[in-house]
Parts: sequence; structure tokens; C-alpha cells
Amino acid sequence: MPITYMTKEGYKKKMEEIAYLESVKRPEISRAIAEARDKGDLSENSEYDAAKEAQGLLEMKIAQLKDLVASCRIIDESNLNKEEVQILNCVKIKNVANGMTMEYTIVADSEANLKEKKIGSSTPIAQGLLGHKLGEIVEIKVPAGLMKFEIVEISF
Repeated sequence: MPITYMTKEGYKKKMEEIAYLESVKRPEISRAIAEARDKGDLSENSEYDAAKEAQGLLEMKIAQLKDLVASCRIIDESNLNKEEVQILNCVKIKNVANGMTMEYTIVADSEANLKEKKIGSSTPIAQGLLGHKLGEIVEIKVPAGLMKFEIVEISF
């Protein structure tokens, strides 16, 4: 299983999600199965089938989350610097062709959220920026083709 990098905040959110699924959702589904079972013949009981399917999906999600947190590494934010692009850095880049600037924070894939301008570390843009220094011009292959970006600012 690949190692996933997470912030302390991201790890805490995943642990809270696991606790919620186990302590709230699991008992809800168990009750639904029990209620459907009480209605009689299970061979023609669609409520029972739906509840059992929901139970299977929930258990799969819990197992996936547990695997994720078991194989994760918490990122020590005290080791971050602004000299070169690293995970958790906020990077302002300028498209060399049209002068447009964009700003992204590079995060673990499990914490990516484009609305919050957080991109996963395995995305083409993040991969193209990681390890490069302030002022460098990097060529990044994106779905639209090869683009050149200048690293304008690196921050936390």
C-alpha cells in the first residue's frame, strides 16, 4: 500500500470520520436490517437487501479509511521551508504565455479540494512544481499540452 502524507488536521478529520461511521452509521444500518428482518420473508424483502448492501458499502468505506490512516505519514510542518516547493507550500505561479497568476497549496491527495485551491501532490501541476525554486520557470505537461509557469512566490 502506498504511503499517504497528511497534515495533523487531515489525519484528525479522517479519524473523526471513522469514529462517526462506526458509532453512528453502523448502528443505524444494523437497526434497518433488524427492522427489515422482522417484516418476514427475506427472499422477497427489498428493504432487507438494500440495508445489507448499505452495510457492505459502509464496512468497505470504514476499511478503506482505516487503511489510509494506517499507512499515512504526518507531515512535520516545522521542517517546511520557502526555498523550494514542497508539500504544504502555497505556491503562486505565473503562466508565461498569458501572464495569468494562480495560487495553489500542495496537499496530500486525500486532502485535495480545488474550491479551496488545494491540489493533490500527485497532480501534474504539483508534480511539475515540487522541488523547484523561487523564480524558476518550469514546463508542465497538462491535458491542454505543455505549459510554462514561473514560480513567483512560495509560502506556507
